[in-house]
Amino acid sequence: MTTTRTRPADSYSPLYFLASLGAGGLSVTFFMYLMFWVPFSGRPVPVFEDLAAVFASGPLALQIAVAIAMAGIAVMAFFNIKLLVWNLGALARFRQTPAYAALRASNAQSALLAAPLAVAMTINGLFIVGLVFVPGLWNVVEYLFPFAMLAFLAVGIWALRLIGDFLGRVLSQPEGFDIKAHNSFAQMLPAFALAMVAVGLAAPAAMSGNAAVVGIALMLSSFFGVAAVVYAIFAAITGMSAMLQHGTAREAAPTLMVVVPLLTILGILSMRQSHGLHMGFDTVTHAAETMMFMARILAVQVLFVLLGLLVLRKQGYFSDFVLGGKTSPGSYALVCPGVALSVMIQFFVNKGLVAAGLIAKFGMVYWSLTALAIAAQILMIALVIRLNRQHFGQPAATGTLVAAA
Repeated sequence: MTTTRTRPADSYSPLYFLASLGAGGLSVTFFMYLMFWVPFSGRPVPVFEDLAAVFASGPLALQIAVAIAMAGIAVMAFFNIKLLVWNLGALARFRQTPAYAALRASNAQSALLAAPLAVAMTINGLFIVGLVFVPGLWNVVEYLFPFAMLAFLAVGIWALRLIGDFLGRVLSQPEGFDIKAHNSFAQMLPAFALAMVAVGLAAPAAMSGNAAVVGIALMLSSFFGVAAVVYAIFAAITGMSAMLQHGTAREAAPTLMVVVPLLTILGILSMRQSHGLHMGFDTVTHAAETMMFMARILAVQVLFVLLGLLVLRKQGYFSDFVLGGKTSPGSYALVCPGVALSVMIQFFVNKGLVAAGLIAKFGMVYWSLTALAIAAQILMIALVIRLNRQHFGQPAATGTLVAAA
């Protein structure tokens, strides 16, 4: 008889798609450097040519920032795709096991929505990679938008089918759902997936100059955005009720902060739609209104971060599952709130405070607030490195032992 050590990730869970999601989200945090620090005009986003102009004649400090951003995007996009491919293969094998059948018969069936969530994030991330590294992409971008919308729509239909399978089972069977095991915000994962599809569909609305493309993108993104909000409201209300009765499930405690990335995505969705309505249909949104809109989003996010950290500290989650020897695939849910908070702070500072004239761009207050976003980004990079070592690194002496005949 031989003994084989296994990694925690070898005991597969669909929640490992969150590892890919986190890497994709971190690539977006690096794109914020380019979005708000690099000069560009005539387009809603910076492209390769704008970055080349910085390297040709820009200030040294900006050149360093752009180089860091480009390297960060490249590295995180690589891990995003690598982990997505690994997860898709692992999920295909997992479907052939009894554990998959057991998962589909439990509350955890909704964890399957992590797959379309991660795929939608990767599509968004690949668009960023194209903008940053492909010369002349903007010259053909109008031809790409219809294909991008079809890709997001396909992922959205996939997500809806998974949600339909889940709801069809739990709402049609007398004991199809265990309300006692609903004591977390884990059931908000489907809303997260729908929101990610919606924000991807809203990108052409903000960037296209074709009225038909803008209109279709607005309608499709509105459908998935509204679906995400409706699902999130019901999941949050019922989940909070179960937590008040039974306490928060320890391994699912990080989901208390899933509201943070959900609100960032919905906030960006709203801004993309507003820009599309302004450019395509001459509507007007004042900078002060945008500032207050994002301020309210940030307020809710901070409240849920404080709530989540409080519960995690009381339960000793970090000492066991992050800094200790225990592992849980749900730990990757900790990455999303930090990434989302970093992105939302960047938008709030630049599209809110600066655009409304409340602070000066690149002034002392500007950099003080931006430092908070960068600190959150650095902390999440460190967390990802730590979690990847725990879950995907070589098995330690205390790792799981599997006997093979």
